[in-house]
Amino acid sequence: MMIKNIKLVCVLLCIATLYSCDKYLDIQPVGQVIPRTAKEFRALLAEAYNYVPEDRGLAAFRSDEMLMDASLATEDLNSFKDIWIWNDVSASETTTSFKWREFYRALFTANYTIESENMIEEGTADEVRQLVGESYMLRAYVHFLLVNLYGEPYTHCDPATSKAIPLKLNSDTEAVLTRNTVGEVYSSILSDLVEAEKYLNVDKWELGYNYRFTTLAVNALRSRVYLYMGDWAKSLEASEAVLSVNNQLVDMSSSTILPNEYNSSENILALEEVMNAQYVRAAKVATSLWKLYGTGDLRKSKYFKQVTASNIQVIKGGSNQYRCSFRVGEIYLNAAEAALMTGEAAIDVARENLLTLMEKRYTANAYATKEAAVNAMGWDELLQEIYNERTRELAFEGHRWFDLRRTTRPRLEKTFGGTSYVLEENDSRYTIRIPSEAIEANPGLAN
Repeated sequence: MMIKNIKLVCVLLCIATLYSCDKYLDIQPVGQVIPRTAKEFRALLAEAYNYVPEDRGLAAFRSDEMLMDASLATEDLNSFKDIWIWNDVSASETTTSFKWREFYRALFTANYTIESENMIEEGTADEVRQLVGESYMLRAYVHFLLVNLYGEPYTHCDPATSKAIPLKLNSDTEAVLTRNTVGEVYSSILSDLVEAEKYLNVDKWELGYNYRFTTLAVNALRSRVYLYMGDWAKSLEASEAVLSVNNQLVDMSSSTILPNEYNSSENILALEEVMNAQYVRAAKVATSLWKLYGTGDLRKSKYFKQVTASNIQVIKGGSNQYRCSFRVGEIYLNAAEAALMTGEAAIDVARENLLTLMEKRYTANAYATKEAAVNAMGWDELLQEIYNERTRELAFEGHRWFDLRRTTRPRLEKTFGGTSYVLEENDSRYTIRIPSEAIEANPGLAN
């Protein structure tokens, strides 16, 4: 037992000292001792929040949102080109890595906090329960990100047999992990959400601390999880539960704050800086995405800056100001899609949710045209419009790659230097390979 405690001290020491807190988190590292008090566990959990990488943003390079060409800096081309052209087998050594290890570091801390519930000192019962509830949420969210990066999409596999990623549900650093099925991972996520709901007692954090999970974040994550599962009725139910508490949308005709800013009225969880400065510097807007924004769409000039006809830059990212993991705009889109997919009987509910969002994103004249068009659409047309609006609204917020995976998995083609690169429909590269270094450390992950 003493040896195990020494190993635990070493692990916690590494976690606390190797990764400095972002100033946005406004909290000091734990230090060199095993956490004992609620304050120390809060600091440890803040470090774990800080581990969650911007891999949703990195995955955006694989989608059809971005354009890369020879005008980019050599550093950026070396870092991201192989991801952009889906070259996973022979990628350059300079290619930016997806951060498998950081996800599991976050999971270690979440598990350790959950296991320590009855040992946390110098905190009120509510404070301790909030810490544990946040840890269940962090564990659920990290597993959700991992399974959607490295596992087959739930809607395009047999979840009961398709192998995905290892679940990590304890702080044992000696256990050899094996891959769980997609279904097992999703079941664990949903179970953790149930537990989190029992513990969480903070409805809203003050700005600067809203990277922490709240009671509202539970149904926000449920809304997305069930959407990805194709469980439309439950996704709609969770979406409506969120909107019953916060249905505030940024009015883009008057607001100077973008919907995905951490201080936006829409922001539900400001955890990830999805598009960090390096990603934004390398991210030109693809022509196909640019053309989706029609006349009167206020987002066209607020989300992007057109420098030249072929050089359109991203505004909605590149700093801590744009930390956003969940927001109200997404929830309206989840509700619209989920309602429509439940069947013809809910088509009016789908229209209502879609139009509520659109009204805040277009000029008055453009919205009137859109409203008439949406109300005249049949089921198939409306589904495509929901998909298109989702692409416009959530551009460069880390959703597009996952939306492509879970829906049609279409054929994508990109051109660089006169050479075409193709991701075929239903291509196996819609699922990212587990990193080679992880397999070298644990060969069982290859199976």
